[in-house]
Amino acid sequence: MAANDGQEGDMTRAVLSTKYQLVIPREIRQRLNLRSGQRMMFLVKGGVITLVPERALSELKGIARGIKPGALREKRDRPA
Repeated sequence: MAANDGQEGDMTRAVLSTKYQLVIPREIRQRLNLRSGQRMMFLVKGGVITLVPERALSELKGIARGIKPGALREKRDRPA
């Protein structure tokens, strides 16, 4: 595991076990407030795996406050 100074985008390493399991390093678990038994989603795009913790709907309340309707569009819908 590599050292980490707490900045976004830092890289930390983990080793895939013989049972194909990974341990999320303590610094990351603490920074993201992850807990044992929490479900995770895997997003795969372009050979990159992104691990996203599932959050309860109650934790997402107000997340879109202040965003104007129609302000969020898919990249393919944007003018070139």
